[in-house]
Amino acid sequence: MKKTITLEAIDPIELYGAGNKILTEFCSYFPHLKVVARGNELILEGRESDIAEFQIRFGELVERRHRKMNLTVYDVEDIFDGTSSPDKFRLTGDAVIVHGTDGKPIRARNKTQEELVKAYFDNDLVFAVGPAGTGKTYIAIALAVRALKNREIKRIILTRPAVEAGERLGFLPGDLKDKLDPYLQPLYDALEDMIPSRKLNEFMADGTIQIAPLAYMRGRTLDRACVILDEAQNTNLGQLKMFLTRMGTSAKFIVTGDATQIDLPRKSDSGLLTGIQLLKGLKGVAAITFRNEDIVRHPLVTKIVKAFDEEENRARNFEDA
Repeated sequence: MKKTITLEAIDPIELYGAGNKILTEFCSYFPHLKVVARGNELILEGRESDIAEFQIRFGELVERRHRKMNLTVYDVEDIFDGTSSPDKFRLTGDAVIVHGTDGKPIRARNKTQEELVKAYFDNDLVFAVGPAGTGKTYIAIALAVRALKNREIKRIILTRPAVEAGERLGFLPGDLKDKLDPYLQPLYDALEDMIPSRKLNEFMADGTIQIAPLAYMRGRTLDRACVILDEAQNTNLGQLKMFLTRMGTSAKFIVTGDATQIDLPRKSDSGLLTGIQLLKGLKGVAAITFRNEDIVRHPLVTKIVKAFDEEENRARNFEDA
């Protein structure tokens, strides 16, 4: 039996890959099927059952390309490993992202968190900026844990710039890890809410989940990972560039920060907002802005943030007068 598949509204090289690498990997799952690529057409020859299966799987590959900027051979592996179900990739409304270790569902709790979730699925790089307590990092980590459980990625990498918030890390007891662990504790806390402690320890031991200061990212290429940079307001533009250029194939990067809580000696050194402006409008990049009304911690936190913001504005206006 012969069958011709015609590609419409998509460049064949986006599906086939450079040198037909992706198509060759895809066809390796159909050893009894002859496949010839001619321009925007695929000519199939073989058993009817094989052709029918090829069409279904190929349709999944096309659908995946519409969701992602670039395809890799990992995407082909996922399709044939059974991890290509659209339900595993997309969330809508108040759908559950993951279930916590206590069995409670973790989901977006307001409109802006929903926007963050949607942006994650539609883009490979997402900035989430706003005041403390809006759940930026928590939702980001929940999305990363979901992706790991669904085998969409192979590892989670969480990082923060090692900048003291008024305290001196050097005076803490212990070696470098002992000094940094308390600073990275908020990331551990979020993970412990979502992954049983025994499994989390296994993931940490084998490198499936890594938590490290930003400086440890230099020189690495992060493939098939969800990578979260927290407290990004404490990075300068060079550090932010270094981090973003670690992005490898099939990676998702989420950058979170609060431009009102800069701990650098000079607030003007922060590169977060400048970085967002530089990348604004690029395909595959999204920026979500959280506001005081999005705070999901204790109701007093909203009032506290508002009071401090008003004082900072008064001080700024006084200086400008």
